[in-house]
Amino acid sequence: MRTAVVIPALNEARTIQGLTARAAQHCDIVVVVDDGSEDGTADLLVDASATVLRHGTRRGKAASLWRGMVHSLDQGMDAVITMDGDGQHQPEDIPGLIAAAESAPGRIVIATRLRQREKMPAARQFGNAMADFWIGWAAGYPIRDTQSGFRLYPSCLLHNLDLPHDAAHGFVFESEILIEAARLGYFAMPVSIDCIYQDTFRPSHYRPVRDTLRIIRMVALRLIRQRMHPMGLLRSVGLLGKP
Repeated sequence: MRTAVVIPALNEARTIQGLTARAAQHCDIVVVVDDGSEDGTADLLVDASATVLRHGTRRGKAASLWRGMVHSLDQGMDAVITMDGDGQHQPEDIPGLIAAAESAPGRIVIATRLRQREKMPAARQFGNAMADFWIGWAAGYPIRDTQSGFRLYPSCLLHNLDLPHDAAHGFVFESEILIEAARLGYFAMPVSIDCIYQDTFRPSHYRPVRDTLRIIRMVALRLIRQRMHPMGLLRSVGLLGKP
């Protein structure tokens, strides 16, 4: 399986060199999409093994992910692994995602933060649980850790995706992929990883009120179009078998 690692980066100068060097040991190519960083993130990778794609101005996480995905598909990759650039995701977990994908072709593999979950702030745990419920309902089956950005996508899915990826969908995109993928017949499976939270991490680019409301709006519109998807609700809470 030929794999690419795509890392959307916005002001990640502190972590990006080490992260890309470690990721490169476990995949065929590393693609960093610099989303208008102002701290020299892209300049640090001039002599690195990563391919760097630059946005002159900020376009948001969705646009960065999509550009990296399209570039990877153009290079003939069989799968694309996405990782955040702040150090929360450990490249050493990449082989586990690839092994899971090879054992279950055509599945999305989510690096699910199940080990040491007590390290996650209580408010974040609650928010993630709520997201899992609503996104699982709209997708029609239970999904763990829907907010993890550390995932493996099969190229066959990405070739068939047609989703908005503008600035307004920056943090909506990854949630909507799971719902749209299920509609297309592609389902997610979890691989357990450690939950890592450190005081040294840079502040999240996620804006709790604005971005949460955007995700809620997307899920609500999906459910309305599906007439509230009652069978999906029953499956998502385990009262019916998976599709």
